[in-house]
Amino acid sequence: MKNSIRTNQVWFWQNMQTPHMISLAVELAKLGCDVNFVSNQILSKERIKQGWHAPKFHNVKFKLVKNKKNIIRLAERVPNASIHLFQGIRGNGILKYAQKIFKKRHIKQWIMMEKINSNGMGGIFRSILYRALFFYWKKNINGILAIGREMPDWVASHGIVKNCIYPFAYFLKNNNNQLKKSSDRNRVFRFVFVGQLIKRKRVDYLIKQLAILKKLDFELWVIGAGNERNYLHMLAEELLGEKVKWFNTVPMNLIPKFITKADCLVLPSQHDGWGAVVSEALMVGTPVICSDSCGSSEVVRASNCGFVFQSNNQNAFVNSLRAQLKSGLWNLSHRKKLAKWATCLSAKSGARYLAEILNYKKNNSNLIIPPWKFKS
Repeated sequence: MKNSIRTNQVWFWQNMQTPHMISLAVELAKLGCDVNFVSNQILSKERIKQGWHAPKFHNVKFKLVKNKKNIIRLAERVPNASIHLFQGIRGNGILKYAQKIFKKRHIKQWIMMEKINSNGMGGIFRSILYRALFFYWKKNINGILAIGREMPDWVASHGIVKNCIYPFAYFLKNNNNQLKKSSDRNRVFRFVFVGQLIKRKRVDYLIKQLAILKKLDFELWVIGAGNERNYLHMLAEELLGEKVKWFNTVPMNLIPKFITKADCLVLPSQHDGWGAVVSEALMVGTPVICSDSCGSSEVVRASNCGFVFQSNNQNAFVNSLRAQLKSGLWNLSHRKKLAKWATCLSAKSGARYLAEILNYKKNNSNLIIPPWKFKS
């Protein structure tokens, strides 16, 4: 098979199961790979409250390791010729014990990293820390799968050679079958936010900027839960009145259906390593407005739909909201065109891209192009 991997086994190592990574592993198995998936826990209580559910492992061998002893025993037994993809090199729980075993066994590993929050003093600390971590691990790293806008350059500036860094993304199960012709073309323009109602997501910032456009016809759907919910309710009632409709946490499999009923998804986060909801929106043909502090702003720009605004530029944010509102309700053909482009973010596309990376030889003159950068 064209994209199959020339190796005995591929292993994914995650602290907790995540649907996007499991979908990627499943699609990789469909390419003929022997895929194993290791995690310390299935789903946390917090993720379950957010509507997450454990996906099925079709043709992927799953191993639950509950403690240090279990993971060390497993790491000592994996074949020398196997490929290993780890969730980060910092703050990944007991996975670090497997990484240390591989260092001793001279088994190289791949590291998957989201966009790092480089804001403030915390950002300075993280910068120093990652320089030290990369220096310690770089002889044992095959490559970095750098997830999010500017992350490849950030990794390179912290000590990893460029030809070992590959732009990556959150690749999701395709849901473009959710697209249907709207039965109500006379409704007002609908913005939607989906996510945790916490300070970092800046839903208050969204509400305040939409208040500037209050005289225009639109509504805002807010889907999610979090410790800022009561404050946001009061703020929205004061600034936007009846323009806001609130939904509690929605099961993950129903989120695409909600997003298809909106005309624009907005993610104004102060920081998001990626922001999977952006991928979900594009894949069902819904344009996105997000801050440049979101890792997924990489694919919003590539989509040529929606807007990416500078995180702390209020005027840029308001202008983006106004311009998208002015564009009106998209018809089905426009949405299908965006959804077709966004199949580049599907798990199937991601698995082929990953297989190409893992097969790649450094002396090859042909560069690997991320699927969202293909020219149609």
